[in-house]
Amino acid sequence: MGYRILLAEDEPRLRKMTEEYLEEQGFTVDAVCDGEEAEWAVNQKRYDAVILDIMMPKKNGQEVCRTIRARYDVPVIFLTALNAEDVIIQSYGIGADEYITKPFSNGILLAKVTALINRYHGLTVQNGIVREGNLVIEPARRRVTVSGKVAELSPKEYELLLLLIENRGHILSRTQILDHVWGADYAGYERTVDNHIKKLRIALGEDGVHLRTSIKVGYYWE
Repeated sequence: MGYRILLAEDEPRLRKMTEEYLEEQGFTVDAVCDGEEAEWAVNQKRYDAVILDIMMPKKNGQEVCRTIRARYDVPVIFLTALNAEDVIIQSYGIGADEYITKPFSNGILLAKVTALINRYHGLTVQNGIVREGNLVIEPARRRVTVSGKVAELSPKEYELLLLLIENRGHILSRTQILDHVWGADYAGYERTVDNHIKKLRIALGEDGVHLRTSIKVGYYWE
């Protein structure tokens, strides 16, 4: 689904292995090695989940979690060797959504990350299929059906639809949409977004009404 994850882990080998595994599962991963880099990263980009070690240089994971919770609404998962009950309770108390102790299973990590992201985005996902009202999205086939009928979408229209649904309720500016769908180095015009929004609304039929315009600001999925 194109989700972006921040991974903060100071042990190089584990950081690399976890980063590669999550990328193999389709996530975009920004990996950092200390708490200060983690805080800098969350202030620069919007993440769908943050995975934090606790024992990190410069700032520990709990300090970073407090900073994130004061500013952003994003799933936070602690991935740490610390398994003392008081540390676990304290971590949930400052806003952690999940607490996984090392050594851990990649499959368990993937399941918990995916479940949290889906919960935060309000998506109903079963067997890899996303359901949003009358829409059914099959990421593995890049196929969208509306009330049982296949919607003929171009690759960019498909990616645009996913982006808006994943950020349902949040207004995205044309620049944000261009960066996510066309890439930060895209040299075209912002009106490209308007044209694709128009075509997407038509392709979605009656469900196109959920694709809303915030005048002079951007677009959002309601």
